[in-house]
Amino acid sequence: MDVYIQDCLRTPRGKGRPTGGLAQETPHGLIGHLVDAFENRAGLSRDHVDGLTLGCVGQVDAQGGHVAMTAKIHADLTPSCTAHSVNNFCASGLTAIGLAAAAIQCGHSGQALAGGVEMLSRVPFMADKASYYSDQDFSRNKRYIPVALAADMLAEAHNISRETMDAIALRSQQRALAADADPALQASRIAVGGLNRDEAIRPTDAETLAKQRPAFAAIAEEFAHALSGEAIDHRMTKSHAPPMTDGAALALLGGKDSFASPRARIVAFAEAGGAARPSLLAGIAAMKTVLARAGMDLAQMDRIEFMEAFAPPVAIFERDFVPDISKVNVGGGHIAKGHPMGATGAILLSTLLDALDFAEGRFGLVVVTGAQGAGAAIIVERLR
Repeated sequence: MDVYIQDCLRTPRGKGRPTGGLAQETPHGLIGHLVDAFENRAGLSRDHVDGLTLGCVGQVDAQGGHVAMTAKIHADLTPSCTAHSVNNFCASGLTAIGLAAAAIQCGHSGQALAGGVEMLSRVPFMADKASYYSDQDFSRNKRYIPVALAADMLAEAHNISRETMDAIALRSQQRALAADADPALQASRIAVGGLNRDEAIRPTDAETLAKQRPAFAAIAEEFAHALSGEAIDHRMTKSHAPPMTDGAALALLGGKDSFASPRARIVAFAEAGGAARPSLLAGIAAMKTVLARAGMDLAQMDRIEFMEAFAPPVAIFERDFVPDISKVNVGGGHIAKGHPMGATGAILLSTLLDALDFAEGRFGLVVVTGAQGAGAAIIVERLR
């Protein structure tokens, strides 16, 4: 059974700090705003939604207590609607969409809402204080390494130069700044609490980027137990990293007869695991799998949203697969706009659909990657 996307909406991305533009909101409140928007823009009937699946990484405090269930209750979805909270690190939002689509395919669900939410202003990175983060009972190559440190190690292992990373960061910022002022590329973004822009975008130039100093050596000191004396040539600056942000996104999914005029069809979905240390390469593995499942190649993709999980994975993707850069992250990427972890995959699906509409393209690809070897990818066909 084919699965269709009636629409995919996103909030703006607010800075993940107490003064950020969404910090006065709640995680379930962001989902509530999106459900309201679906009702107003896509004719959603809350009585017809069978399931709500949400990706969220920091499932403690404001995001604890089964965040999808809290959001379901807050959004006035029916008591019979199921709720699932998913943590697949930074792939969570796209994983949630894949799980909901699978439930529809096998007849367990009719219409479903799926996506993700993360408010780093309320629940900081690693706020769950998992014992694994510092557990030295694991062998060295299985211990937890924060993604910034893993990215620095990738840059060294794959000989990604500082100049290459600066160029990626500059392109992301320039495209994001231009796209934020273009209504066509923000057609699926709703305003929330007076915020109607992605506020982490920070205009810059090549000279400013070149003056930045490597920023993540302190993390290597903190996680020396996982490195066992391994030295790292720290190359990444803060400009090569996605800022912490708040945000949420949802897709409304259903079968063939669910919608009169769906926006897109899911062609294929795939997930992949990867080794823990070079953890930011699992998205590329998922991309290979989803293209194989669809019987397609990158050249057939009219637009691609490749998650900017730091600059090194982007550089590896561009070097090894040589995509048409004019089709990749046309509205800028996470390095400019920010990374609300559990929401990221769903946000990228939303920006992909806007980019496809703007280009009048047919096929699009989203690739996401996360810590410790989490990756997911999806191919969609634009129908409208």
